[in-house]
Amino acid sequence: MAVYTEVDDQALSAFLTLYDIGGLLSFKGIAEGVENSNYLLHTEAGSYILTLYEKRTNKADLPFFLGLMNHLADKGFPCPTPICQSSGAMLGELAGRPAAIVSFLDGVWPRKPQPKHCAELGAGLAKMHLAGADFDIARNNALSVSGWRPLYETCNGRADEAFPGLAAVIEQELDFFDKNWPTGLPAGVIHADLFPDNVFFIQNQLSGFIDFYFACNDAFVYDLAICLNAWCFELDGAFNISKARAMLQSYTRVRPLNAEELAALPLMARGSALRFLLTRTYDWINTPEGALVRPKNPKECLTQMRFHQDITSPAAYGLDV
Repeated sequence: MAVYTEVDDQALSAFLTLYDIGGLLSFKGIAEGVENSNYLLHTEAGSYILTLYEKRTNKADLPFFLGLMNHLADKGFPCPTPICQSSGAMLGELAGRPAAIVSFLDGVWPRKPQPKHCAELGAGLAKMHLAGADFDIARNNALSVSGWRPLYETCNGRADEAFPGLAAVIEQELDFFDKNWPTGLPAGVIHADLFPDNVFFIQNQLSGFIDFYFACNDAFVYDLAICLNAWCFELDGAFNISKARAMLQSYTRVRPLNAEELAALPLMARGSALRFLLTRTYDWINTPEGALVRPKNPKECLTQMRFHQDITSPAAYGLDV
């Protein structure tokens, strides 16, 4: 459960006096998410999401995250909107943590994504990339290729505790990407974490994106590659080309990919699988036994990475090239 910091009703009621959203009616913790503490709020003015930012979130990044959501919402892109305090501030402090309140986004995330969901996602991702083009704050992607080896080194040689032989696989991939990571591709603001639980639908129609707390500046095609891995592999590890085709065709109808992006897609997909393999391995070996947060199994990322190692053309993902 993603509630690391408990909030009592008296402290929360006092916090809400800084806002013009009425008094507290009820609140409860939200299980989804692994980085921060989230609560569903009901006040006299409506429903909201309260987030308390935990130690893994750099406070200096919060103006980027909150500003981006505000910018996208102003552009008409569906996402939570930060609620400002009466003073105009988007960020406050509650229970010793930086805290913000955002609007409640209607919809549910798809437990079993279908090609129609992937098509909606692809078009939505392209629209988000375009809407963020003139956002005037930048944030480096700390979890791109330059950050992978330092992240791996924090595992202190314990990667094989996740499963035997993993360390050698990771080291081989790190050496490969040190020499072969694509550069100079069209770039801008990306979400960088669009797993199904961060995308909401109402009757199979996209209602919006949530959880922008990994958003950063990087290649647009890297964001698309993350989505390929997150949405287009089945539980048994099989790649679903129908889902991939629906996603990519819908994306390119809104924002066409140039030749360099198309050529880079297999490497980007392979690299994004390594990125999540690394973070899941770190969490797997560092989460204490009995913790409320259950770490995700890194093995599925390894399966994805090995699949992309054999891809030489984006045609394997269902694109006509």
